[in-house]
Amino acid sequence: MHGPASPGWLLVALCAATGAYCLLRMRSPVEEQRRAAGGEALMGFGMAVMAVPAAVFAPPAWAWAGYAAVFGAAALRALWSARTSPHHLHHLVGACAMVYMSVVMTASPESHHHAHGGSGLPLLTGALLLYFAGYVLLSGARLVPAVTVAAGAGGAPAGRAVRWGDRPELARACRLSMGMAMVAMLLTL
Repeated sequence: MHGPASPGWLLVALCAATGAYCLLRMRSPVEEQRRAAGGEALMGFGMAVMAVPAAVFAPPAWAWAGYAAVFGAAALRALWSARTSPHHLHHLVGACAMVYMSVVMTASPESHHHAHGGSGLPLLTGALLLYFAGYVLLSGARLVPAVTVAAGAGGAPAGRAVRWGDRPELARACRLSMGMAMVAMLLTL
């Protein structure tokens, strides 16, 4: 994305740290959590790469098509997985948003803010902003009263401490940070 350098680097750090934690969550003994964490790790690292300030690295035009292809495949996987878990619908929206941003950047990588003719906020960008802003508010509200999982619940064997990768409040915090990052990236379009 082509925004100021300092906030861009903060966004890169936030997304990369979130992706790294999601990789840690992929070691969970709970299969559904591993699947969700894999999609979230891809989103975290993909958002980190897209958020690198253009003053440091301006990817070639074909890279945006590559991003669109990768996140298009992730969207298809999320659509398939949504049959069993409604949480994957959020992954579907996130992957589609990444495809949308990649297509916008492909159309006009140098002046992405003029990609829609300067007619204000495009309808799809506005809809995605509303969705992710609502998601951030809902995720934040869910995070505040978060209760720790008791031993024996959530897939952890009784008598054992909950591992870092299995802590629900940390997973919620990761989802919250990725939602905020998505809002920030959509605002730069």
